[in-house]
Amino acid sequence: MNFDLNDLLAFRAVAELGNFRKAAESIHISQPAFSRRIDKLEQALGARLLERTTRRVNLTAVGRDFDRQLRQILDALDTTLLGIRGVAATHMGEVTVACVPSAVNYFLSGVIARFHERYPRIRVKIIDDSANGVLLAVSRGEADFGLNFIGSQEHEVEFETLLEERFVAACRRDHPLAKKKKVTWAELAKYDYISVGKTSGNRLILDQALAGLAGQPQSLYETQHGTTMVGLVEAGLGVAALPSMAMPGADHPLLVSVPLVDPVVTRKMGLIKRRSTVLSPAAQQLYALCSDRQVKSK
Repeated sequence: MNFDLNDLLAFRAVAELGNFRKAAESIHISQPAFSRRIDKLEQALGARLLERTTRRVNLTAVGRDFDRQLRQILDALDTTLLGIRGVAATHMGEVTVACVPSAVNYFLSGVIARFHERYPRIRVKIIDDSANGVLLAVSRGEADFGLNFIGSQEHEVEFETLLEERFVAACRRDHPLAKKKKVTWAELAKYDYISVGKTSGNRLILDQALAGLAGQPQSLYETQHGTTMVGLVEAGLGVAALPSMAMPGADHPLLVSVPLVDPVVTRKMGLIKRRSTVLSPAAQQLYALCSDRQVKSK
């Protein structure tokens, strides 16, 4: 028959929109060219598919039956093409993940190692940024998805909790607090205190949790990143309050972490992605591996 896929897509557009101008705009061609496609399709089929009026385009009885069958055919075609692309995409391509630095070593690196074993030809790009930077990267579509502790209140972002972790006191092993089983915020305030900057997501969590608390720590030093805080603590410049994930392992030769109490402050780490986003097959595989690695409170 003398018609092609473009003619069928033009018919589907006008069947859905009921207007030639809007249908032509939806597939990015001029209205005269659009009309020629419909005429060509009707001539090839030898049947009138549309009834045109000055205000509206309606399907004829033949047109309604043709539209119903055409939708089934196009849906099946889409499924087939997606399946073919999916097989290819999960064996090559690129995935971009935005992640707060504290989650890279503790969580993401192990997941990526497993992912690489399965799909060695897929390139993984990591945007390691602050919590606000990670949220922006996902919201703007610069990353396929992210690992973050903020985003649960954003309407356009899905947040899937992976773990809940508490804030701990970070100090050197030779510090007076190091031998304690737990430390209150009032006790922490007695020593030189290293805090994170006011633009940090962690700072917001702490400020909200400690609002109104008498004797809370006042910073002598302020940084923008947790890794810098750890370095200053290691150098013996003071103590800090950090999420447990941001601390080195228990076998670190110089540093130790002690649970903070009165109050206990926690944050939730989770996967974030835009609600409108359909992940590529490769990105979906990595997202699923991250989701499978849910862990208990740390």
